[in-house]
Amino acid sequence: MVEIRRYVPTDRQGVIDVIVPIQQHEFGIDITARDQPDLFDIPGFYQSGNGGFWVAVHDGKIVGTLGLKDIGASQAALRKMFVRAEFRGREHRVAARLLERLIAHAERQGVTGIFLGTTDKFLAAQRFYRNHGFSEVARAGLPAAFPVMAVDSLFFNLSLSPQ
Repeated sequence: MVEIRRYVPTDRQGVIDVIVPIQQHEFGIDITARDQPDLFDIPGFYQSGNGGFWVAVHDGKIVGTLGLKDIGASQAALRKMFVRAEFRGREHRVAARLLERLIAHAERQGVTGIFLGTTDKFLAAQRFYRNHGFSEVARAGLPAAFPVMAVDSLFFNLSLSPQ
């Protein structure tokens, strides 16, 4: 059984242990945890304003992560969606459950738009986002405060109706 819950500071190393190996070995990105200051201040970077950060936990070990960065004007950026390979897919639903938790939180907070960036190489990620209601948006259509990453080449948006 995989539990989805809010990040707490004692989760930091577990989050790093999920994210960095996926970035380095699966995506081939030359990056370390030190290159990502947000990983060392998740409460300050993600869990402020309308943002949040969630982890998926199996047998006490973090197996998935997902962050929502408040970018102002009732908009947010989806960041740090990573799931260990052995917990991916429809049978586990870890990514889907993380995303459901993020969307429910965003709606409760009055967020009206969630934006994300990805690379055109990650076809499975693109399919996942489209299957969950995200639409592709041109880079020019992004909010000015959206944090574009160097590897981002495709952008998506999910419009929400706040509760």
